Amino acid sequence: MLEVRQLSAGYGAMQILRDVTLSVPAGEIVTLVGSNGAGKSTLLNTVCGIIKPVGGRVLLDGTDITGRASEAIVALGITQVPEGRRLFPTMTVRDNLILGAYRRRDAKAIAHDLAWVYELFPILEERQRQAAGSMSGGEQQMCAIGRGLMARPRLLILDELSLGLAPIMLDTLVDALTKVHHEGMTIFLVEQDVATAFDLATTGYVLENGRVVLSGPTSELRADSHVKKAYLGL
Repeated sequence: MLEVRQLSAGYGAMQILRDVTLSVPAGEIVTLVGSNGAGKSTLLNTVCGIIKPVGGRVLLDGTDITGRASEAIVALGITQVPEGRRLFPTMTVRDNLILGAYRRRDAKAIAHDLAWVYELFPILEERQRQAAGSMSGGEQQMCAIGRGLMARPRLLILDELSLGLAPIMLDTLVDALTKVHHEGMTIFLVEQDVATAFDLATTGYVLENGRVVLSGPTSELRADSHVKKAYLGL
């Protein structure tokens, strides 16, 4: 579904990504892992049209979408759940969720999908009239994921799912995303918590200093000596 070919990007004269190549097949969960500052968010923002690349290509189903405006990329079916959630804190949970469907005009299907999100995260239905910013970090992450799902994307991109979350809340989110994936959603997970990422994904890429240094099935990456020492503390 998604192909990144020799992508290079950065900020002004500062180059962050260097010839990054990876792919996300339809129906799979693929992860990109790396330490803070490796260039993970820069890659996502380049794929999503927020940053213009200086080299390489981004393709969706074989169509070149390199450098397209972010709203055009959303319209093609790519939705990002950004690092730090970025909800509208004074708006209600329900209104934040509905904003995810702002491009849609299928009212009945929107109502169906809202009910599905509430089934996936029951606490959001209980707190649907509550200000989103008054919830815990884990609950806000649920709301951010729910907002992304309300766009009915073909590819859901998650940036730092685990950031600031207690282990029990992270387990809840992992279970929910597993259900979403089983219903056919393609997921690209960008994550600093390598153990969690490898639990969810079947294929992984390791990004260091803006370059992909390792890739393959997560079962093999988990056994790699460098990954074990650098990311898993083994």
